[in-house]
Amino acid sequence: MALYLTEADVRELFTMDAAVEAVEGGFKALAEGQAINGVRSRLDTEKGSSSLMGAVAPGMGVLGLKTYAVVEGHRTRMYVLISSSETGQMLAMLEASTMGEIRTGAASGVATKYMARENASTVGVLGSGAYAPDQLAAVCAVRDIKTAKVFSRRPEPRKKFADDMSEKLGIEVTPVESAKECVTDVDVIITITRSPTAVLFGEWLEPGVHINAAGAMRKEFRELDDAAATRCDILVADDVEGSKSECGDLIFPIQAGLLNWGQVRDLSEIVSGSAPGRNSESDITLFESQGMALEDIVAGIKVYQLAMEQGVGVEMPISK
Repeated sequence: MALYLTEADVRELFTMDAAVEAVEGGFKALAEGQAINGVRSRLDTEKGSSSLMGAVAPGMGVLGLKTYAVVEGHRTRMYVLISSSETGQMLAMLEASTMGEIRTGAASGVATKYMARENASTVGVLGSGAYAPDQLAAVCAVRDIKTAKVFSRRPEPRKKFADDMSEKLGIEVTPVESAKECVTDVDVIITITRSPTAVLFGEWLEPGVHINAAGAMRKEFRELDDAAATRCDILVADDVEGSKSECGDLIFPIQAGLLNWGQVRDLSEIVSGSAPGRNSESDITLFESQGMALEDIVAGIKVYQLAMEQGVGVEMPISK
């Protein structure tokens, strides 16, 4: 039997602390050669795209894939299949849109844990959409955050975000009137927008700030201008190979000859300690998050384990 887990099941089971632990474990396994991540395959259509991502983590006893379709005018639905790396038997099928939001936040949380200053206490969030809450929650899970600011184009969503997150996280979250105001005098910047053009500019960056750039996920999109990328002392991607075909924030300045891929490190190297997350308190550090199948697979196995412990989910009969 395999388990079928719904969005509601995932929401009930998967806390941010559990997600950060799972994703951090996945990056450690990757660094130790106990996991392999496959680059996303995306097929475009006139009205959207179909994506497939796969990863294996024999060191964690799991292998699997994530699939999702983006169709104009319709809600994107994501699914993760996880199987035992020992037997190949399917363990669970998960509705994974909620899990995707949480694990994307958790990846930024892991990066913040290893790259932000230890005393970081203030955050600026550019964007207030579906993925933004878990980005802020993840940073709060790894640092003692006291206050945050948020800016997005429309005042109503940013006020709602501020009100909701103030209540949820127990910190003061303030909506502000401009992107520049949002990122001034903060220790951590989060960009989580759908903007195809830059929303964060190099002239705004202050010494010591850490940036989690998690919104632009196609090569023609970017959230940082060239100056912002080139001002960073440490450049890290969740997966450098994947970033070469997807990360506009890095592709644009590299194509312009301002940076090169040799300057960009994998997050697994930072987590393992083979590369530094920062060299000084004044370093400006950047984490580029495109999303990895490995993050979904290790998140999925964690949710599956919690579901088995708590008796959550619907059993599906499968042939042996």
